[in-house]
Amino acid sequence: MTTLGVSRRSFLKAGAAGGAALVVGFRWDQDALAQEKQEKKPPNPFDAWIRIAKDGSVTLLVAKSEMGQGVMAALPMILADELEVDWKQVKVEQALTKPEVYNHGTGGSSSIRTSYLPLRQAGAAARDMLVQAAAQRFGVNPNACRAENGYVLTGPRDKRLAYGELVEEAAKLPIPDHNQVTLKNPSDFKIVGKDTPRVDIPWKVDGSATFGLDVRVPGMLFAVVARCPTCGGKPKSFDATKAKAVRGVREVLEIPPVQDAHTTGGIAVVADSTYAAIKGRQALQIEWDHGPAVAESTATLRKQFEELLGKAGTVVRNDGDAEGTIGKAAHKVEAVYELPFQAHATMEPMNATVHVRKDGAEAWVPSQGPQWAKDIVAGAGGVPPGKVVVHTTLMGGGFGRRYHGDFVMEATQISKGVGAPVQVVWTREDDMMHDFYRPASLHRMSAALDDKGGVAAWMHRMASTSISSYWDPPDKAKPEQSEIGGAVNLPYAIPNMRMEYLPAKTYTPVMWWRSVEHSHNGFVVESFLDELAAALKVDPVELRLKLLAEPREVRIPPDDDQILRTKRLRAVVEKVAAEAGWGKPLPAGHGRGIACHFSFHSYVAEVAEVSVEKGRVRVHRVVCAVDCGRPINPDGIRAQLESGIVYGLSATLKSAITIDQGRAQQSNFDGFEVLRIPEMPVVEVHIIPSTENPTGTGEPGLPPIAPAVANAIFAATGKRVRRLPIKAEDLT
Repeated sequence: MTTLGVSRRSFLKAGAAGGAALVVGFRWDQDALAQEKQEKKPPNPFDAWIRIAKDGSVTLLVAKSEMGQGVMAALPMILADELEVDWKQVKVEQALTKPEVYNHGTGGSSSIRTSYLPLRQAGAAARDMLVQAAAQRFGVNPNACRAENGYVLTGPRDKRLAYGELVEEAAKLPIPDHNQVTLKNPSDFKIVGKDTPRVDIPWKVDGSATFGLDVRVPGMLFAVVARCPTCGGKPKSFDATKAKAVRGVREVLEIPPVQDAHTTGGIAVVADSTYAAIKGRQALQIEWDHGPAVAESTATLRKQFEELLGKAGTVVRNDGDAEGTIGKAAHKVEAVYELPFQAHATMEPMNATVHVRKDGAEAWVPSQGPQWAKDIVAGAGGVPPGKVVVHTTLMGGGFGRRYHGDFVMEATQISKGVGAPVQVVWTREDDMMHDFYRPASLHRMSAALDDKGGVAAWMHRMASTSISSYWDPPDKAKPEQSEIGGAVNLPYAIPNMRMEYLPAKTYTPVMWWRSVEHSHNGFVVESFLDELAAALKVDPVELRLKLLAEPREVRIPPDDDQILRTKRLRAVVEKVAAEAGWGKPLPAGHGRGIACHFSFHSYVAEVAEVSVEKGRVRVHRVVCAVDCGRPINPDGIRAQLESGIVYGLSATLKSAITIDQGRAQQSNFDGFEVLRIPEMPVVEVHIIPSTENPTGTGEPGLPPIAPAVANAIFAATGKRVRRLPIKAEDLT
């Protein structure tokens, strides 16, 4: 069976193909391929291909997954602008899964950032080829021609030829070197930077959109899987007699766990409908081997965290002598912060449709990593990769969960077992209780204050359930690397800093969750800084601006490709404070809190206005400022920041996964609560104008919201919040 890799990086090659339409792509040079294969830097593949039809329409094959974040609008906007076409001419299609051509991975807020330059180069190359073809027709030098709004024009009277008239000739011309094409001056952009409706919205409104659960293929069966409720458990024995007696049930079979894919295995019930499959599963009689995880609980994990924090950990940053300075300080501040497991809770539960045949396989998956899905189908289906076709559907949320392929593995195993196309459907309870959760963590913070109103030393000791420890082989795991982002690269000018990390052992599966480690480190760092401001009796905004006053570049660890520029972080703090009316009077019982954070190459600051009554927190208003480089679709950026804020508010105020006897205690939204519509605050998003290349927006809006709310609660009540979600007993 093919080993399933877990790296988010993959190298790929692209080429050109002719035909009825002009298709533009690029091939990396060998040095770039070698660097990417060695993972010395993040991939920046040329993953966009252009089709220009004879009618002049332009189609972009999008290799990124659309899960509501708007890439099906933003990516074509970049292309259309550089290509010089009317936005109304642009069509969008989802690319088939071809890892040899595209980088399909959609995560880490990277789609726009990594596609911006390649798309511009692809658009410019296609434009140049069309200009050359037109010049041949006109009998003039290409320099005498210009492209504009889907036409090539020349001469004083603007003789013109439409792109569609030139496509056949252009398709025969050599594709220009992508490093040699002339890009537009960004000041001439006509589409980029303008509010543009998402192209997928009409499909979702009129019902024509195809999500994973909408897939229907001839002869398809439906399946659900009974999984051991305990993490890592497995069936000891089962009796399928009553299940097979349920009307519509076709077959019951055991599917084994696959270690490389981190699937649990279980008993699959295959039926004519999802309803029949669920009823059949309810009739199963199963005796489970729960395994050693039954001894694990939230309480035992917290005890382990506490014991770990009493020890020295792996030192991941050590500037000056933080420990010694704090030990000798006359004025020190200490605090412990705690964060729980979090479920992804996507609106569309996990599902996949797979048809394994003798001569090949086809799959329809709502996946953030469809190239992994292809590997899984090939390996588990016993089919050569070249004989596997994977269609990426729209998906009802991802948040990192759909980067995994466990649901694809199950569908492949079952389809191969029954010899028919099968759609595996997870119920909400399956999804909640068998998730790969955001890690739980405990943080011990300490700082020394000097006699000049400043921070002399900062120390952060962290224990958590490490993603790297769970996913990577023991000899290759680097537990701290998946947990310290947003804390190790502290932006503030503090002379003595030290951070230590201690991994905890757990049976509970963990994985990337929206903004990954930044979701907990942002809360800890920005909440503790607020505690220092209170201890120093200075304004929280004033302290941040003071510690960010010196323009510096922070790159910790040294091999990180992200460079934090304090000048840009300071700018979003200043902007959000001004827009929020920082320092202006509030109604009685209200408070404002601020937090800022750098993640996924972007800078975000947020101010929350809250009130607290009888332990109940109400967030009235959130003001956000973001520097994400050059804005592509401002409307989409605002939507992404709003989305990150509401997702983070749920984790701040309501949701948590707790473990008892090795299993999640929450199984649906009655226990795992999320923010409701009447609880949503007014949100304002202010985009900092920038000429820098665009960066991420899907995840950076989340880390500042929890500390902004916690700091606002302190301003309103004098009560410090040091654990999430916020509980009434912590405020009364």
